[in-house]
Amino acid sequence: MYRRQLEKNMAALTACLYELYGNRWDFYKILSELEGIMEEASSERNKSLKENDEAFIKGFEEGKIPWYLDSKTSGMMLYTDLFADNISGLREKIPYIKEMGINYVHLMPLFKAPENENDGGYAVSSYRDVEKKLGTINDLRETAAEFRRNGIHLVIDFVFNHTSNEHEWALKACKGDPEYKDFYYIFADKSEADEWNRTLREIFPSVRRGSFTYVEKAGGWVWTTFNSFQWDLNYSNPKVFLAMCREMLFIANLGIDVLRLDALAFVWKEKGTVCESLPKAHTLIKAFEHVAKIACPSLIFKSEAIVHPDQVVQYIGTDQCALSYNPLQMALFWSSLASRDARLLTLSLKKRWQIPENTAWVNYIRCHDDIGWTFSDEEASSIGINPYLHRKFLNSFYTGRFEGSFALGEPFQENPDTGDCRICGTMASLAGLEEAEQLGNNMYRKMAVARIRMLYGTLLALPGIPLLYAGDEKAMLNDYSYIDDESKKSDSRWVHRIKAEWDDSKMLESQKKIAGTIREMLKVRHSTEEFSGSRIWFYDTQVQEIFAFCRSDRIHVISNFSEKETEFTVYGHSAECTDLLTGKKYPAFRKIKIEPYAVLWLAEN
Repeated sequence: MYRRQLEKNMAALTACLYELYGNRWDFYKILSELEGIMEEASSERNKSLKENDEAFIKGFEEGKIPWYLDSKTSGMMLYTDLFADNISGLREKIPYIKEMGINYVHLMPLFKAPENENDGGYAVSSYRDVEKKLGTINDLRETAAEFRRNGIHLVIDFVFNHTSNEHEWALKACKGDPEYKDFYYIFADKSEADEWNRTLREIFPSVRRGSFTYVEKAGGWVWTTFNSFQWDLNYSNPKVFLAMCREMLFIANLGIDVLRLDALAFVWKEKGTVCESLPKAHTLIKAFEHVAKIACPSLIFKSEAIVHPDQVVQYIGTDQCALSYNPLQMALFWSSLASRDARLLTLSLKKRWQIPENTAWVNYIRCHDDIGWTFSDEEASSIGINPYLHRKFLNSFYTGRFEGSFALGEPFQENPDTGDCRICGTMASLAGLEEAEQLGNNMYRKMAVARIRMLYGTLLALPGIPLLYAGDEKAMLNDYSYIDDESKKSDSRWVHRIKAEWDDSKMLESQKKIAGTIREMLKVRHSTEEFSGSRIWFYDTQVQEIFAFCRSDRIHVISNFSEKETEFTVYGHSAECTDLLTGKKYPAFRKIKIEPYAVLWLAEN
């Protein structure tokens, strides 16, 4: 199989590498070394992984729907220590995961990282070791095998834009090793760093101004896009690419099905540019993808590109990332909920939903990270929404500063100059359940439960993989104890990074109701073949509060993003529809009443 995959992909891989490194005298030496790396990795894949590779390739050749477009695929992302204490403990949670109907599990960063500040594990000190408190690399290998036996796809982060300042390569750079100093961008002259800085945007302005940190031991200014302890890798050096290929293939051979490419928009740098989403960033990702197709063909990539919506789709393709987070969908769900206006959601998704064949969106409502308002300013303006004022409103609304808001969220990375920020908080707290429970208000409680049901009902009906953030399936509320932890208090994202509660007797009745509703919705999704594949068309806006679409020309999904009863007309081929969620009958081609925060899955009879 290795030789067959090599013949199919080597020409394309060589073309990518020629674009990146073709001007070097040792170009063919680079190719030769890479071929040796791939062959060795392929030979080290165990029997089960090779069988998986063969089945994956055969499925594509036979034109079958890939597993990630099957209606039976639903996902969950989780922190291993918060969910199950350690990696071995994950095996004990398999019955719960399967009972939920989850068969795609994304483990948040678990590789070795600095003890104190580590950006939630996204500062990797070793790609060959997991954190001691979580177990060993062999525990991860055994857990991956057990997941596979239970039909669960395992997803891991591949943090390839940067390493931690405690990585072996960074430590060698600090000792003056010229080979490893060239693994990073280190400038002895501050004017050189300043020249680069002039065209770069600040990612974490409250942490550090600019994109460089002075590191005395390294002898200069180190490129640190995100945090001072995260050193950006220098991919203009082919040795870095070769080294990261070794790390990637090692991780794949642990039994990983999907690698989430962290911060992929930042991986290629060119002076005088913003150094985000540059053409050669795509070339580099394609090179990694071809390496994977040759050495571990069933491995697929997931894009994490929190950039302008028009740039997000540029990373999606079977030659780059077959999967992509859908940050636009996530952000506009919350935008629509706050404004009671789904027009921007409809316009934006209608324009950008279609992506290449055999690729899929990973749709979500909340995740481990913050909420950034990444919608298109031009589209907002086209329907009369001032983008600057709208973002200001959303930040005010979701931090509870806007009068009448039901949300209790925390600001993240507030810019002292512009007042801009992003939003943190659990699904339930942002949707109003925390406020309702604090006030003991039954009407507020009822509305919050309805909002959450509507959001999940909309999410689960979309094409692609619906991804739940662990804890949200039980409607867990914000945990403010992070403020008392020195290592966490400056990062408000910990308000929604919460230890799992396994004692159901401690759950509120509203939380139990939500948990049961989500499970039932997942069962209906999994048993409904029309939710497989990628076919979808969006209704034009009839009423601004309504977001509606049709799956496989048969199931009409209607969602009311407001507390106001409204009306909507379903255009189908049958005279009558049945709501798959309640069994209630509705007529087609006639206006029907849509209750406050209702979601309907209307299947034509």
